[in-house]
Amino acid sequence: MIYKTHNLGELRKENIGQEVILSGWVDTKRDLGGLTFVDMRDREGKTQVIFDIDVAPKDVVEQAQKLKNESVIRIVGEVKERQSKNPNMPTGDIEVFAKELTVLNSCDVLPFQISGIDDNLNENIRLKYRYLDIRRSRMLHNLKMRHKMIMAIRNYMDKEGFLDIDTPLLTKSTPEGARDFLVPCRISPGDFYALPQSPQLFKQLLMIGGIERYFQLAKCFRDEDLRADRQFEFVQLDIEMSFVTMEDVMRTIEGLAKDVFTAITGEEVNYTFQKMPYAEAMSRFGSDKPDIRFGVELKDLTEIVRNSGFKAFQETVANGGIVKAVVAPQGAERFSRKIIGEYEEHAKRYFGAKGMAYIKITEEGINSPIAKFLSEDEMKAIVETTGAVKGDIILIIADKAKVVYGALGAIRTRIGKEFNLINPDEFKFLWVVDFPMFQYDEEEKRYKAEHHPFTSIKDEDLNAFLNGQTENIRTNTYDMVLNGFEIGGGSIRIFNPEIQSKVFDRLGLTPEEAKTKFGFFLDAFKYGAPPHGGLAFGLDRWLMVMLKENSIRDVIPFPKTNKGQCLMTEAPGEVDDGQLEELYLKSTYVEEKNQ
Repeated sequence: MIYKTHNLGELRKENIGQEVILSGWVDTKRDLGGLTFVDMRDREGKTQVIFDIDVAPKDVVEQAQKLKNESVIRIVGEVKERQSKNPNMPTGDIEVFAKELTVLNSCDVLPFQISGIDDNLNENIRLKYRYLDIRRSRMLHNLKMRHKMIMAIRNYMDKEGFLDIDTPLLTKSTPEGARDFLVPCRISPGDFYALPQSPQLFKQLLMIGGIERYFQLAKCFRDEDLRADRQFEFVQLDIEMSFVTMEDVMRTIEGLAKDVFTAITGEEVNYTFQKMPYAEAMSRFGSDKPDIRFGVELKDLTEIVRNSGFKAFQETVANGGIVKAVVAPQGAERFSRKIIGEYEEHAKRYFGAKGMAYIKITEEGINSPIAKFLSEDEMKAIVETTGAVKGDIILIIADKAKVVYGALGAIRTRIGKEFNLINPDEFKFLWVVDFPMFQYDEEEKRYKAEHHPFTSIKDEDLNAFLNGQTENIRTNTYDMVLNGFEIGGGSIRIFNPEIQSKVFDRLGLTPEEAKTKFGFFLDAFKYGAPPHGGLAFGLDRWLMVMLKENSIRDVIPFPKTNKGQCLMTEAPGEVDDGQLEELYLKSTYVEEKNQ
């Protein structure tokens, strides 16, 4: 049996008079007595099919009248010019008069409608019946764009001389920031593989192996809290290059980003991406991934209020903290006590801020609970520094730098969205560069690597590092940001074993611990490691931003919920005792639950 001579988005006026065979799903059906209109749908589009009692046998027309939406059918018919044309359909100039009908598979009662627009469709229902959700035009479009993105990547990387090489999924557990997903090994009782958080070590080993230019669309796994732009498992475009400088890598990757962006959006990027040092990004925007499509920058008030009469400001500065502010333009009237309270609670709950002060600039003058604690000169300086004018409201936070940047950065983004300051059709790429090598972890009371421990230190900071300085040591790092999302990040790597040892030492790793965790990797550096560097893109997040979706789940074929569940397969789930015994494992949680 021949199922198709054409797909359902293909037929045009040139096909009029031809006999065709079409197969697909019943999208919609309309009965008009002796005429039954069926819109058939497949991956490529829709075609209107007519079952006319004057053309088709009676039993065919009667069968058509009983069709249910989403049933799979095959028809044979003649293409004719459509009398009432539909300019919204590529096939809207023609219709097919059916002579034969075969129902290949009928459809049960649907959990939700496939055709039409339903933005309020419950996401859990969509995920439970993902195979049906994929039939919807929006999801189908997103998966087509995913394919186009991958093809654009492969074409560009091949053109630039990169080799596509895969790396293991079962590997050694190494500390890379998030928790590992562990896999017990049956033939080595008590030992575990780890699923890779990234191919970081392997891609560097490939450079030592002389590959010079490598890429891979790698599956990565991180056991970390989920959110709208994060999943347990995701696809990473992994890239590494030998004998390159930071500028070489950035230039190559910028070309890739432009090609991919054009493939997905159809728009050209005709500018060189702005480069912004990490310190500047934090100071101006409170974020290492700022959305630069709008202003509302952070303004520093630390010196203005250092000796003010407001105790909270004065004590913060005296203890080494900072005081910064953002202005909500023409927000004085919009910010009621309730709204101010919501913003303050957000800063407290998610960033640990102790509070948020505000100053309204009204027609009557200054309106602020802290005005009585500030001198006239101090208030004037605050207004001038922030650039606030009548109708604006100044929001101020005083705390440790990390808290201030986090809280005000989030407030800035919220203002941009709620005050409609962001053009949703605009895309702005940005490089954030020169990240610090170390960040101090207050909870663990030790330094951690900001990117990872294999990141090279800038030449101008290397002597300071070798002489014992840890704070403010900058690295040869570069993150690519698009509209406030980090879509990729990378660095030039350390390839000198002595410097690598000193970095481990500064992170609190003894030589023995370093050998245990990274022995195979460190050994490789004894045999001639070239200068190298690379970058990794979060493919899913990158696509999400370009398609203007709000959730990464809408660009992944089979994603998990924020609780890490697959509602369709009901994973994760329990396994039987026999499987556990084979792996020499025992679940104390299951025993407790069953007691």
